[in-house]
Order: sequence, then structure tokens, then C-alpha cells
Amino acid sequence: MFGLMQKSIRVLKTTMKPDGFNVGINLGYVAGAGVPGHLHIHVIPRWLGDTNFMPIIGDTKIINEELHKMYISLKKSFRDNG
Repeated sequence: MFGLMQKSIRVLKTTMKPDGFNVGINLGYVAGAGVPGHLHIHVIPRWLGDTNFMPIIGDTKIINEELHKMYISLKKSFRDNG
């Protein structure tokens, strides 16, 4: 999982050019939507002056790029970066 996390960070650096990242690990039944033994990692790109966690705190979503376009770009970058 940590190898995939590192790859995700490399891909996001190349594709989105963030200034940094927030990385969080969720472990256990209550942290994994009720799945016993669940473990997952969040990798969140961050930019200097960004709005932090607006969707969580302010019930506001900020989208700077059309989601399908971002999906295609990230998919290509994951494929190209082995």
C-alpha cells in the first residue's frame, strides 16, 4: 500500500503540480465504512493558499477542472509511470 501511495504522490506531482500533500490512513471497522479489518489511505494534493477542507467543513465543493478530464489525465499518468 505504501508503494501505491508513493506512486500516487509521484503521479499527482507530475499531473497536478501541487505544493504539498495531506496523507491520512484509516484503519478498522469504524474508519472503513463498517468493513472489518479495513485499511485505506487518502492522498490529498494541496496548494499554497488553497481552501483546506472546504467540502468537509463548509459543505462547499471547489472544482477547478472537469472531473472526466482529470480522470483521463491521471489514468494516463498512472499508466505512463508504471
